Amino acid sequence: MSSFRIRPRFSHVVDLTLDGTRDRILEALKPASGIEVKDFPGYICLRIAAKDQHFWSPRLALNLQATPEGTTLVEGIYGPNANVWSLYLFSYLIVGSLALFSGIFGFAQLAIHDRPWGLWVFGTMVVLAIALYVSAQLGQKLGAWQTFQLHQAYQTAIGRPTEIS
Repeated sequence: MSSFRIRPRFSHVVDLTLDGTRDRILEALKPASGIEVKDFPGYICLRIAAKDQHFWSPRLALNLQATPEGTTLVEGIYGPNANVWSLYLFSYLIVGSLALFSGIFGFAQLAIHDRPWGLWVFGTMVVLAIALYVSAQLGQKLGAWQTFQLHQAYQTAIGRPTEIS
């Protein structure tokens, strides 16, 4: 279950129709299973029950698509809850933007033989980007058991093993 990806994922085809696949997953994951299920057209979200959640608790987003053969393509993505994901997304956006502009500014300062203090800001942003990645990996490790529980619940519901990439 360990992965260097920020959001581990899987994709496979289920030999049932779209409605059959959705019904099978929903029937197997009743509230007694300790997994919360949110059902939307073509989309199912699995989360750990609220009483067992912590900051790093994962969720499994399942995208269900009908294929021309009458089967269902299931694409699953593991990730943190939306608030944690948004925090990381905006942090990467801010750090990346500051790194880009400070790097350009620092090299421009270097080109005109000025003191390149912009490169210090650039270096700091690189360190912050690495720190964000490492903290995301740490959070993934802290939520690994719950990710395993979600994966096991999905595999049990679908009735076959699924490999995460």
